[in-house]
Amino acid sequence: MTTRSVLAIDAGQTGIKVRLETPSVQDELVFPGIETHRPLLPQLADVARASLTQTRATPALVTAGVSGLTARDADADALLALVADTGIRGAILAHDSTTSFLGALGDRHGAVVAAGTGVVTLAVGPRATARVDGWGYIMGDAGSGYWIGREALDAVMRAYDGRGPATVLTDAVRERWPDLSQAYMALQAEEERVRIVASFATPVARAADDGDAVALRITQAAATELARSVRAAIARVRDDDERFAVCALGGVFRSRSLQTAFEDALTGGSTGDDVEIVPARGLGIDGAVALADLSPAHPLTAVVQRAGSA
Repeated sequence: MTTRSVLAIDAGQTGIKVRLETPSVQDELVFPGIETHRPLLPQLADVARASLTQTRATPALVTAGVSGLTARDADADALLALVADTGIRGAILAHDSTTSFLGALGDRHGAVVAAGTGVVTLAVGPRATARVDGWGYIMGDAGSGYWIGREALDAVMRAYDGRGPATVLTDAVRERWPDLSQAYMALQAEEERVRIVASFATPVARAADDGDAVALRITQAAATELARSVRAAIARVRDDDERFAVCALGGVFRSRSLQTAFEDALTGGSTGDDVEIVPARGLGIDGAVALADLSPAHPLTAVVQRAGSA
């Protein structure tokens, strides 16, 4: 538990979690997710104000781990200015890969891969940090829910054309678009097309667990991509023979087949002894709370934005 009086925010596109920890209030709240087409910081400020209104708490510090936080929005001074009249005296902003890491591994050296609709990997070594991927569905996010869903749609249309093998994934796609010849037009017209594409990761997981060859191929490829990202991140921060802890988070890893394939890809062969797959200690919201007490000597301090005092 933090030693500060803190309002912690774990802000994702699916939902926003808030935890209040003060001497008189301990509470958790949930709000709708970030709207990526709107400015970020006013949304965080609105969540902070709504939380204070609901709980009547008076925290001194607001911390936030934010999905896809960019350099443009990583402005803790601006966030503090938006909530300064509430009595909050300090603000800390971080990418959600940072808060996922702190929640999952705390002060331990290692790597955390968080794979949901998108994916990002963060490794922390004795003196350095490295973030791998998290480049969005157009340029990256290899092995993510979107990536898996996109591969599934491609496989279904290949089967439909006779360019690829039959797959039970066709049934899942037809549940949404009975006429496959018109599916591409319907998808392109959807404002929520990224979420819709990512939703097909769930039937891929089921089909892979049931032995569908196409789903298994997609799952294996996703696991390989995720393991490659972890290896790349660790290589950038390791400077000795230390065994690194690896934690896998997010809905993609609910697939039994993918989890197994990821572990095999990461720990198999001659290089497998230098990593240890471990369970998460906590969640992203726990990491957002931990920002309040992050040591100045911790390597992650360099990638955290601070303003004011608390």
